[in-house]
Amino acid sequence: MRCADGFYYVVKFKNNPQHPRVLANDMIATRLAELIGLPVAVPAVINVDPWLIANTPALRIERCGNKTAFAPGLSFGSRYVISPTEGQVYDYLPATMILRVRNIRDFAGVLAFDKWTCNADGRQAAFWKKGREREFHASFIDQGYCFNAGEWRFPDAPLRGVFGRNDVYACITGWQSFEPWLHRIESFPETSIWALAEEIPPEWYGERSEELERLFKTLLERRSHVRELILSFKNSSRMPFVNWKEVVN
Repeated sequence: MRCADGFYYVVKFKNNPQHPRVLANDMIATRLAELIGLPVAVPAVINVDPWLIANTPALRIERCGNKTAFAPGLSFGSRYVISPTEGQVYDYLPATMILRVRNIRDFAGVLAFDKWTCNADGRQAAFWKKGREREFHASFIDQGYCFNAGEWRFPDAPLRGVFGRNDVYACITGWQSFEPWLHRIESFPETSIWALAEEIPPEWYGERSEELERLFKTLLERRSHVRELILSFKNSSRMPFVNWKEVVN
């Protein structure tokens, strides 16, 4: 959708088929990712006018042959990583082109982030470039399934919240590869987490402020467990870090 600020956004509505809380998840997790220095799509609260819904036949959810209009009002917006008039965006790159991603190291940072937030989905990225550029940038999108989607629980598993291929992890050679993001997570200030509560429309989490408070407390507690969660993935049958070098004292 093209919004009043002139930018294009992917918009999620409150009555989406996943859960109303995925809007809150996307806003909270995207803002957390921003604060630790990861490249993510700019988040926004989008106010969708009822007139637009009523006069746009495409704004319907179709399930089992029945169509339901999207709910107007405050919705979550994820800004296009680059304007359609300025460049190209891909959701997949073949292995032969991964080395042309300038910020490939950021996949180590987003892995630490996804383990912290218990992303229950596979890691999604948008690969984009301007005009005739040969190299791509990766931006991390769709944080809706962080905190286990609408459940706001943290059922950790080694292969949750990881990218579908190991080639993006080839640059990981040890714990130093996860810096500075891992340190920023482990020392993330409490005040910055609580400040996020003011950015979330209450209707996105059913106005259950006590559950939002519990979510933030759990995130604070999990800061010290991220390393063990990364190790669980490292030691899994997937064997993702082929270039990891053990340090012997």
